[in-house]
Amino acid sequence: MTVLDELDRGLLHALHLDARAPFTKIAAVLGTSTQTVTRRYQRLTREAGLRVTGLPDPAGTRGQQWIVRLTAAPSTAHDIAHALARRDDTAWVRLTSGGTEIVAIVRAEPGAGNSLLLRDVPRTASVTSVSAHYLLHTYLGGPTAWRGHLDALSPAQQRELSRPAPTGEPVELGETDRVLLAALAQDGRAGYTALAAATGWSASTVARRVDELRGRGALFFDVEIDDALLGITASALLWMSVPPVHLDAVATELASHAELAVVAATTGRTNLLSIALCADTGALHRYLTTRLALPAITHLETAPILRTLKAVAPLVTPAGAASVRAGRGRPVR
Repeated sequence: MTVLDELDRGLLHALHLDARAPFTKIAAVLGTSTQTVTRRYQRLTREAGLRVTGLPDPAGTRGQQWIVRLTAAPSTAHDIAHALARRDDTAWVRLTSGGTEIVAIVRAEPGAGNSLLLRDVPRTASVTSVSAHYLLHTYLGGPTAWRGHLDALSPAQQRELSRPAPTGEPVELGETDRVLLAALAQDGRAGYTALAAATGWSASTVARRVDELRGRGALFFDVEIDDALLGITASALLWMSVPPVHLDAVATELASHAELAVVAATTGRTNLLSIALCADTGALHRYLTTRLALPAITHLETAPILRTLKAVAPLVTPAGAASVRAGRGRPVR
């Protein structure tokens, strides 16, 4: 079993600060060689599920995200979850609550109908209930990483890798931008030569566009890894109700809790969603009964996460993986 040491954690923290930083720069910050950082990155990719993914930020692109909850018969829930995971418009597909509930994020273009919400799910007879919650605001998650990934580098090291905060108006994405984002979704560290081949732009144009999209908050990078390697064995979705007058204050406070990886305001019967990551069930219980026991939270539903079938990155089939490798070019070094 892979064990993360101090250097692995430093590399993980560095990637969260700047996922496309050259390995030469990361090595200098970590005080090691470029070859060592390259080998560690390759090992974690191979053995620990490390994956860097470029994603459009809804706040910077006017995109929409829905949290969809489906309840299905135990005999079909697993197959439905896998079918959802294969869709291009889904992320974070999870089985919860004894394996009969499926929770997924569904992405949609502004003003566009969504086939999953409007057509596909109603035609699935084994789905016994569906609820959709529009994601209104993210307090923690997306571009803001879980603190469990951010505990390895000193403040001075973080300053060397940190990027300026995004500024500017939301970006209207063109068709070539979407091709670029699709390529970065497969490999967030793909080299500019490979991205140029995918888009038809020159490598210098791709580099400028990637930097512009990042600078305006339209593109961010997520770093995936098996959280069990960080000592996480108990995770749960927390569906909460908070009076609107207290929602912002409660969500802001929860966003500072080390146990939470996501805090988001949503529509629906509950209006605040969080994901708790804890060392074990005892730690989860202590968190629920102490730090989370805020008077303003009037309702709490805890749904243990049994399995994650898809995180933020698209699934790569064996054939797809071969084609990605064939056209990847040199990754960012």
